[in-house]
Order: sequence, then structure tokens, then C-alpha cells
Amino acid sequence: MKRTDLSALADGGLLLTARALQAGWSPATLSRQLRREGWLRIRRGVWAEPGRPVDLTPRLRATQLLNPRLVVSHGSAAHLWQIETLNARTADQQPLDFTDPDLTFRQSLADAHVHRIPLSQDEVVTRHGLRVTDVPRTLADLLRSGPRDDALVAVESALGFRRAGGQRRPPLVTLASLSLALEAPLRGGRRGRTWFGLVDRTSGSPAETIARLRMLDAGLRPETQAEVRGPDGRRYYLDFLFRAEGLAVEVEGYAYHGTRDAHRRDIARYNQIARCPEVRRLLRFTAEDVFHRGAWVIEEIRGALAA
Repeated sequence: MKRTDLSALADGGLLLTARALQAGWSPATLSRQLRREGWLRIRRGVWAEPGRPVDLTPRLRATQLLNPRLVVSHGSAAHLWQIETLNARTADQQPLDFTDPDLTFRQSLADAHVHRIPLSQDEVVTRHGLRVTDVPRTLADLLRSGPRDDALVAVESALGFRRAGGQRRPPLVTLASLSLALEAPLRGGRRGRTWFGLVDRTSGSPAETIARLRMLDAGLRPETQAEVRGPDGRRYYLDFLFRAEGLAVEVEGYAYHGTRDAHRRDIARYNQIARCPEVRRLLRFTAEDVFHRGAWVIEEIRGALAA
């Protein structure tokens, strides 16, 4: 039986061992040829063609090729939808998330988490060649499963304009459609609806979301995206404002504002904010401060409020 070239048997750069065997390759010959050509095994039974980066999408496709009934969901679906998450920088190393709508999947997958929960076909769409939960269902799953901070970062990212892939991404979901998705009687629903009540659709970045949650947990309730006027009559919108105390709090950092030029523009903006009549004191924190020194950030804000 004539063997077909391996590249011709690949699906989107991925080769199923079973398909090669069906095409006439013997196990021993196939193994030697895969090594000779430089194919990379993604998981048992699936290989990536030589030179193809094995990032999140190929890993998801490999798993779904072997288990077609599994649907990409939760954090993995969020990444496919270009929704920001707290672990966005390490998405390629994170365990994969799938949902088994049949509730019967028992196979152990070393690098994947399979959620056995009901899922309507109306909530499943195709994206990048993968079967994925739609945006409302993806966010509802994150709110039901937690953690809280991770879920709210994702929800507020999807609700607003964000930069993704070097371009400005429009909002992906509405509050109404997400509220409807949370009505499903699934485990964690009550908790998810409670956290949904904390959503602030004006949040501009993951760092702003986390800063607001840290203040909320500390019993601090500033205005968000508060409007003030500068001496030149221009409107400025502050990340956070304790109006009675005249304290403005801004979260900055070029890594989260796009470029170094954008960072420099932000610094000029801060100088104008400091001259606004409503602002008697301005605190600025980097995203790293918020993510890694949250307790210190709260101490600084409390000290400024007391002063």
C-alpha cells in the first residue's frame, strides 16, 4: 500500500498518528520518519509539523482532535476571545480548559482541566477552527468557578475597549447578555451573580480592576473614572477619586498603556491633573505595585486620606 506524505495527512499543521496508520504507515516506519523530519509531539497521538510554534491554539486543537466532543471553555476560551486575564502573559504554559457537555469524560489529561457541566449547543461557536464557548458563557463560567479577581478582570476586559494584537478591540459582551447567561441553574451560580454585582464597566485595564478590588476589600469606595476639569477647561477622567478628600489615585505603567510614548503622554496628563481644583493630592502607582504590593498601596491611600 502506497504511503501518503505526512504533510498531506496533517490537519492545519497537526498530524494524528491514527490517520497516518490508516494511510498505510507502519508504527515503526512512522516513528522514524517523524523523528527524521523533525515533527514535534504535542500529546500522545498528535504531532506538530516541523517549525510550527506550539502555543495555546495548537495545544487546544490537538486535544480537541483526539476528543471531538470537548469544547474549549473558561480561561482557554477567554484567551481565544482576546479577553485579558491575570495570567495572560503565561497563557501558553497554563493548563487547558475544556467542558464536556455529555458529563461522561473520565480520561486523565495531564495538561488539561475538563469541566463536566451542562452546555447548550447555542452556547458553542467556532473560532480559529475550534469549538469554543461563546463570550457570555465563557465569562459566566469564570464567574461561577472563580477566583473572584481573575473572573472580574476578564469580565471588565470583555465589557470595554482594549488593545489586543496591536489593535483596539471593541467590547465583546453586554451586561444584559452576561446577566442572562448567569441565570442558568449551575453550581456556583449564586456566587457568580454576587461577583457580577461588583463589575465596573468603566475599568480601563486589569491593574485598575485589581486596584479597585483591593480598595473595596479595604472598605474604600472611591469614584471610578471620575470627571474633573483642569485650569484650561479640559475634562480629565481619573482612575479613582476620593472627591471629599481631594485625593486622586492613578494606576500607570507603559506595559499596560501600550507603548513608551503613551506612557510619556500619561505623565504629562498627570501633571495637568495635579492642577485641577478638585485634586489636592495625587497618588500614582504602577501596575506592578498593584499586582505585587497591594497591601502597601492600600497603606499609602489610607495615609493620604488621613492626612
